[in-house]
Amino acid sequence: MKEYDHKKLEKKWQSIWEKKKIYKTKDNFKKKKFYILDMFPYVSGEGIHVGHPKGYIATDVVSRMKRMQGFNVLHPMGFDAFGLPAENYAIKTKTNPTVSVSKNITRFKKQLKIIGFDYDWSREVSTSDPKFYKWTQWIFLKLLEKGLAYQSNEPVNWCPTDKTVLANEDVEDGKCERCGTIVEKKPIRQWVLKITDYADRLLSDLDELDWPESIKESQRNWIGRSKGAEISFQIIFKNRGKPGLIPVFTTRPDTIFGATYLVLSPEHPWVTLAIDDNHKGILNNALEVRKYIEEVKKKTDIERNAENKEKTGVELKGVKAINPANNEEIPVWIADYVLASYGTGAIMAVPAHDERDFQFAKKYKLPFKRVVEPKFIGKEGEGAVKKGLEFIKREAVAAVVRNPKDDSYLCISWKNILMHGLVTGGIENGEDIVETAKREILEETGYKNLKLVKISPHAINTFFYHRIKKQNRWAHFQFVFFDLIDEEREAVDEKEFLQHEVVWKNKNELENFFTVFEGHFIINLITKDHYIHIGDGLLYNSGKFDGMDSEKAKKEI
Repeated sequence: MKEYDHKKLEKKWQSIWEKKKIYKTKDNFKKKKFYILDMFPYVSGEGIHVGHPKGYIATDVVSRMKRMQGFNVLHPMGFDAFGLPAENYAIKTKTNPTVSVSKNITRFKKQLKIIGFDYDWSREVSTSDPKFYKWTQWIFLKLLEKGLAYQSNEPVNWCPTDKTVLANEDVEDGKCERCGTIVEKKPIRQWVLKITDYADRLLSDLDELDWPESIKESQRNWIGRSKGAEISFQIIFKNRGKPGLIPVFTTRPDTIFGATYLVLSPEHPWVTLAIDDNHKGILNNALEVRKYIEEVKKKTDIERNAENKEKTGVELKGVKAINPANNEEIPVWIADYVLASYGTGAIMAVPAHDERDFQFAKKYKLPFKRVVEPKFIGKEGEGAVKKGLEFIKREAVAAVVRNPKDDSYLCISWKNILMHGLVTGGIENGEDIVETAKREILEETGYKNLKLVKISPHAINTFFYHRIKKQNRWAHFQFVFFDLIDEEREAVDEKEFLQHEVVWKNKNELENFFTVFEGHFIINLITKDHYIHIGDGLLYNSGKFDGMDSEKAKKEI
């Protein structure tokens, strides 16, 4: 064909297709069925945009391929034509919504037909057609009968100009993408469906879908299933008001002894009550709290939950909470990183074991309390734990010695076995940890002139088979940091000399050098600005639960 006149040829063949109804789905039960559904276009605008055919062309290709493979294909189309935005469009154009929606559907349909999609137009639906929405109403009544629909005051993105609720995607830089008005976070009484009652079913059925893994993971995150506990914290008032309880949802009840403050979402109903005119005097800074709540209303949930975004908050002065684990009195805050839609809208903050809590506590100089120590278990190689052997527990020290001249670190390489690590040793009863570290450094390497830098607040538990002692060991390691003053050394004992050699490694060489748990862990302490342990481990500073595995402690606590 020398020349393709798309207007002439497309019109000709589309007319033939329509006349012969070649895309009409017949009740042919001999063929395999294939159902393909597109997202219905939203008809509050004046026509389709490039984003519509971008998706529709892809499904059209699949639909036509399935027809050629012998499937009985159902490929319908409809129009999303109900709701406040449609009414706002009608107001904007000074048209009755029945007229404007019908007019827009006609235009959309004409444009879609020009492209030539293989839709069965006899199955067309419009969501504003009573013949359609009588079924959505029927479904709602069934949900109501089953107790799956209820009314609640839920925070939404509200545009005061368009007078409509906006999805997070409709908000850009805190403004309505349509009109540019600053969006408010506003609780609105609305019907809510208990989709959470089916969270487990939704999650398990994702495994049966032939979807890309990234899409399924997005769905899992959207479902947002969290396994945890609801724990009540008592609230006490310094000025006026009766003590009360605020339930907190946490996935880490094992860290409750490390909770150093309580955080409520700015939309929390208790906060709303505390600042109303009927409860004057409860808070010492009610005006400051009101002002902060207004500022948070301008942010979307996505902005508030962003990992890299600086967290903000205000202490509720005149109010304290009681940590039920240890009866300690802790401050109560409201902060933008806690959402009313997650859990109970309140959290116990454990800055030593949660990244967001850490950033917030660091900014507002709130206390830290470590209550979980990391745990490492040898599972492979020569250091794998031997079944049937009891564990011999030892308090131990790992010495971290840096040479300031070239920023290198003192390491030990064993000669007869594959083991590379730090200078380590057992702490005898009553022995000072710093003196133990110095003694081990002198005995194993001969270096004697050291400057104490710090004793790390972190400790770890390692479970392994000790290849020299021929026993299962549970080593509770503490870390002491030194700087080398000079390179003067004493001769080491012949036994030590024959067992291992001294090597110095730069910071970027350590990861590939270390073969022991304490070595790999130390990389966290010397390469990061801060280290917080967010994983499981063994409890300490936790009363009668000290030494308990955190998974077991979650249930016990």
